[in-house]
Amino acid sequence: MESALFVVVLLVGVLAGAALAGRIGVPTPLLLIVAGVAVSYVPGVPEVHLEPEVVLLGLLPPLLYATAVQTSLVDFARNRRTILLLSIGLVAFTTLGVGVVVHALLPAIGWPAAFAIGAVVAPPDAVAATAIGRRIGLPRQLVTILEGESLLNDATALVALRTAVAAIGATVAAWQVGVDFLLAAGGGALAGFLTFKVVAWFRPRITDPVLDTAVSFVVPFVAYLAAEAVHASGVLAVVVAGLLLGHKAPLLQTAKSRVTERTNWRTIAFVLENAVFALIGLQAKWIIEDVVRSGVPLGLVLGVCLATLGAVIVLRLAWVFPARYLLIRPRDLATGEKPPVANTFILGWAGMRGVVTLAAAFVIPTDTPYREVLLLAAFTVVAGTLLIQGSSLPWLVRRLHVRSPDPREDALARATLLDQASAAAEHRLAEMEFDDPHGVRDLIRQRSEQRNFAAWERLDTVAEQETPSELYARVRTELLAAERERVLQVRSLGQVPSEVVADVLATLDLEESMIDEAQPERTDAPAALSVHRTGEGCADLDRYPVAAIEPADACPHCLEEGLTWVALRQCLECGHVGCCDSSPGRHATAHFHATSHPVMQSAQPGEDWRWCYVHHTTG
Repeated sequence: MESALFVVVLLVGVLAGAALAGRIGVPTPLLLIVAGVAVSYVPGVPEVHLEPEVVLLGLLPPLLYATAVQTSLVDFARNRRTILLLSIGLVAFTTLGVGVVVHALLPAIGWPAAFAIGAVVAPPDAVAATAIGRRIGLPRQLVTILEGESLLNDATALVALRTAVAAIGATVAAWQVGVDFLLAAGGGALAGFLTFKVVAWFRPRITDPVLDTAVSFVVPFVAYLAAEAVHASGVLAVVVAGLLLGHKAPLLQTAKSRVTERTNWRTIAFVLENAVFALIGLQAKWIIEDVVRSGVPLGLVLGVCLATLGAVIVLRLAWVFPARYLLIRPRDLATGEKPPVANTFILGWAGMRGVVTLAAAFVIPTDTPYREVLLLAAFTVVAGTLLIQGSSLPWLVRRLHVRSPDPREDALARATLLDQASAAAEHRLAEMEFDDPHGVRDLIRQRSEQRNFAAWERLDTVAEQETPSELYARVRTELLAAERERVLQVRSLGQVPSEVVADVLATLDLEESMIDEAQPERTDAPAALSVHRTGEGCADLDRYPVAAIEPADACPHCLEEGLTWVALRQCLECGHVGCCDSSPGRHATAHFHATSHPVMQSAQPGEDWRWCYVHHTTG
């Protein structure tokens, strides 16, 4: 009963802390770890000991899977050189560097134990960096690299730790370390791939979203245990299975299953991630008390802890600059230009450690000299990197002017992709033969156009001016509330079967959830909109490069017809100005149909993107 009560209190505290962090603008991991440390000293709070088996088997597989299944395999592959250099090269570099530092301060522990603590503190956390990075708006490529690194580096670190622990009291040759790593990595990747193949075989036969989601809950544990059973990397198996299943989900699952699985995994990841940070803080009291009882001089303890913390920070920065500019020579995905030095520094600074570091520390044998000091050093690295690097990241991003993703660029890419999808659907609809006495073809086209119009309107938001889709969303939401109120009145009378009432309420909920309310931040003076082409190639866009045009202030046809407009476009062939498809008149499209002039450029302030009517692509 006491354990159950503690778990409930912990979860309530975690949810309250997460809500508070959002209100006061503090990253949730930082608030929870500080709160955990403070609560650990409250009288009556039980000591919490995180057993390695609980973390490595109970928490790590679902956390890794939740991240991997949402990670783009395409982006991962595009950045694979950087990710591998960080997740393998940097982990090995940090393991050796920290080992040298710790051995210099505590020579009595021996080299294997020194390298063991190096492996413990080497891998950045799979949650902290990306959670904070997304919140503060890091460039998307940096977030992808941090995600990919954190998915793979645990495998490297745990293999290194296993080898170092085996070497304590024994002799391990360098070639054995290499063979160990190759077997662990290869076996883990194979176990993950086989898990993927098995699930991919039977998953298309599952149509029940609940059953499909239940299957996904089992997958990470199956992959992890299968790999560990043959002494391979369970971490790598979970990552491989998650990446492949996430990439193939549109082909293997129904739409309802994908929506249900996504929502459930987001909830699970949210609870586990935040609980992990609170549990890290709750370790503080007993770890410190063990060090005090060990009798090791305070000065030596502080020296080891601070030196280890400093080493993991400095070694990461010392690795990322040569690696990125001598070995990788990266290019920005959108512009093709070299990323600024600030981006590389942020990548080096975002090396927060987490629960894997703390759990792995307990794998060090209990009879290792100065073990209590090594545990405190691991805790110091976790808490220190979260508090120092995590708290300073937002300030550094602002100070260094690191460019965050532009919501208008996303809106343009989204609208273009939806338009291309609609063109494919229109082509398929023209090929289909069926009796249509009720005008189903026109209804399908109308709904497709409404969806696309709402997407294009995201580009054309002006302060204090409501777009048609926003007006629709506001009015329809209020009407749905009135409908729901009436249904609830009928339910209270008890005259309609409860199943029918529940079905109607679910229908209203589904419609409300589909209302397109998301809009980019409005501004009176928008910054220049940068965009890269979203099509495979377009001769018309090549033929009509961006022109220096003055922003237009009116659509002449709309003025003649007494209509309003949302946004304006200008033909690059003849200079004709017309309103966009989101406007009632749709005069830009009408101009294309009348003249076949293929390319129009945005005539909105701060925008110079072009649209090809022939190939349905932007540039």
